[in-house]
This record gives sequence, structure tokens and C-alpha cells, in this order.
Amino acid sequence: MGMRKAVDQVVHEAELQLTDGTWELIVTDSNLARQTAAALDAAVGPIDAHQALPRIERLAALREALAALAVTVARTHGHLAWFLADASSHLAPVLHWRALDTRSDRTFGAALPTSGELADAEEAIRLLAAMLTRISQDA
Repeated sequence: MGMRKAVDQVVHEAELQLTDGTWELIVTDSNLARQTAAALDAAVGPIDAHQALPRIERLAALREALAALAVTVARTHGHLAWFLADASSHLAPVLHWRALDTRSDRTFGAALPTSGELADAEEAIRLLAAMLTRISQDA
């Protein structure tokens, strides 16, 4: 399963929890969601502009997005932390990607992502940012 589809399932679960009252938003969750959405949007910009970037810049942006998610998870507890931790776990393969070609097989297991894999991860980040924006408006 691709990253976008996996994150879509996590977003769907969050929407269900918000709708049925399992997850009741608090102001601090809303503020963190807004900040994190802004960081994700800044890291992985509009599709057309972002896909034109070199692979090394696209990968750096994805890693920046993962760092923003990690910081937010470290700063909160409860449903927001669980939601972002689950989404982050589906994005973890990004950490095993590399942008540089090498003449050696000694890359600590890092692999070159395809353009499709990069686009899938970027779309997953955009989907997550959109959900965080909705969350920040609901509280």
C-alpha cells in the first residue's frame, strides 16, 4: 500500500473519531495542528513547483516534514499525538531513501526513491496538512 493511501486511512479514522465524539479537540491541539499544517505546507509546496525540484531537494523537504511531525508528537499527548504518530509511521520509509547515486552497495540500506514514490509521499504530506488545517478550524 502506498503512503498516500495509508495516510488517507489514518485521516479517515481521525474524521470518524472527531465526528462520533471519541476525539474532543482542545485549544492546544488546535494550535499545534495549525502550526504543524503550516510547517508541512512550507516543506512540501504546491505540486507543480515541488515536482520540478531536484530529487535531493524533494527528499530534504520530505525529511523536514517528518521532523515537523516528530516535534509535534513530542509536544502533545492523546489523540493528536496518536494520530500524528500513526501517520508518521506510514511515512517512515522516507528515512531510508537517499538522493545521491553511489558506486558502492554500502549505503546502510538506503535506496533511491522513484519519482512515483516521491510524489506519493508528498501527496500524503499534503493530505495530512489539509486534515490538520481542518482540525485547527474545528476547535
